[in-house]
Amino acid sequence: MNKGTVKFFNETKGFGFIKEDDSAKDHFVHVSGLVDEIREGDQVEFELEEGKRGVNAVNVRVIQ
Repeated sequence: MNKGTVKFFNETKGFGFIKEDDSAKDHFVHVSGLVDEIREGDQVEFELEEGKRGVNAVNVRVIQ
């Protein structure tokens, strides 16, 4: 599992970005890839999956 911080998430549009801790890369996240509700600044763990437009964060969970 990768770990990172929610950089931006728009609840209305259902998407955002997570900044990965190890690489500092930003990964797209869609509401369909969430396990928990997320907000900007949340620490999360996630998996990466190839999507139609590149790599997406999926199975996103908030960590304490």
